[in-house]
Amino acid sequence: MNFKEFQNQSRLYVIGALETEELEEFEKARKKFGKKAEDYIGECYGLHEAFALSLRPAKSSDAIKDRLMTMVRARKEA
Repeated sequence: MNFKEFQNQSRLYVIGALETEELEEFEKARKKFGKKAEDYIGECYGLHEAFALSLRPAKSSDAIKDRLMTMVRARKEA
């Protein structure tokens, strides 16, 4: 595996999408490329976390709002 292939695999590794055979090959390449590999994996984790934090849970916020409004109506009636 060359470093370009390692970079592509790293993205899949970070999200947990590598198959068992791919994971074994990835770990060998990770050792082969050393610090350069670890740095790149770190960047991928950083991007993954930033992306996850940028997502807005549209459905769950609607469900929370509906539940809250139901509670408000129930208290008004009581």
